[in-house]
Amino acid sequence: MKFIKCSTPLLFACFILVNCKKAESNNIPVKTPPSNLVLTAVVNTDESGNVSFTATADNAATYFFDFGNGATKTETSGIANYQYSEEGKKTYTVTVTATSSTGLSINKSLDVTVSVVRKLFWAEEFNIDGTPDPAIWGYDLGDGCPNNCGFGNHELEWYTNRPENVTVVGGVLKITAKKENLSGKLYTSSRMLSKDKFEFTFGKVEVKAKLPAGVGTWPAIWMLGSDIGSAGWPACGEIDIMEHLGRDLNKIYGTLHYPGHSGANADGSTKLIENATTQFHIYTLDWTASAIKIYVNGDLVHSVPNSLAIPFNHNFFLILNVAMGGDFGGPVDPLFTEAAMEVDYIRVYK
Repeated sequence: MKFIKCSTPLLFACFILVNCKKAESNNIPVKTPPSNLVLTAVVNTDESGNVSFTATADNAATYFFDFGNGATKTETSGIANYQYSEEGKKTYTVTVTATSSTGLSINKSLDVTVSVVRKLFWAEEFNIDGTPDPAIWGYDLGDGCPNNCGFGNHELEWYTNRPENVTVVGGVLKITAKKENLSGKLYTSSRMLSKDKFEFTFGKVEVKAKLPAGVGTWPAIWMLGSDIGSAGWPACGEIDIMEHLGRDLNKIYGTLHYPGHSGANADGSTKLIENATTQFHIYTLDWTASAIKIYVNGDLVHSVPNSLAIPFNHNFFLILNVAMGGDFGGPVDPLFTEAAMEVDYIRVYK
């Protein structure tokens, strides 16, 4: 019995020694997490919203930055430059996660206070009479489909780039819908867009416009994701800064379309104003990494939190058009002859 009792610890020690040697012989790596993580930030003093972040750590392969407003970025160098776009003085909690090559990670947070004063980034003032600037504007022509589908909405117009339908007069753009037969359609109009000419991500868009009168008119000031050719709609995202229906006078629609919220299930709201068709009003989009807000005359129409889960974090282009009838525009007044949407300017601030 004494021999057995004395041998048990010895046998256990031998078992441990054998297993340690076996682990060594199998070259099982020892996983070491990152350590000594340091995060610093340098805020640009020009009120542009630009901040330079630097993260360092021992044994880190990648650094994942969460900028505290829904935007994120992964860097291997530990250096990340980011521009906050939300206007005003705001404090964000920025978190960096350092991850080793074996998947172990640690994180660290830092509060940064950023002041943003938006400056004019781009403007179309429509100051030169005649054809709208071809360096900025192109056109969707016809009805958008080989099967007479009216751009998918069963609209009743044929879009042209003729001066009868689109021109600049007295410093104001005029898109005129007319009752006339062309290419099998009962109406003509214009749909102009800045695709492949002017595209941008985030900013404040301000449009001063007066809307057309007449039951059946459907003017719109809106934007589409520039990746529509590859992603398709609604995956590219759509932002309707302003829509108005002639049959529902003075009701302004502000709407987003994206997967799960498109067509009749779109994400939007409305706001009643006065004199939509007789006076100019200011239609505004405030678009940042954290929120998408639509206003008319400074009053909020609709707001949606932005995130990487929805397609509003890449370049978009502008569209201006006046549709006639269709699924949303409805029946057209048989006495309608012509009406124009007038645009004084479009300004983008960043």
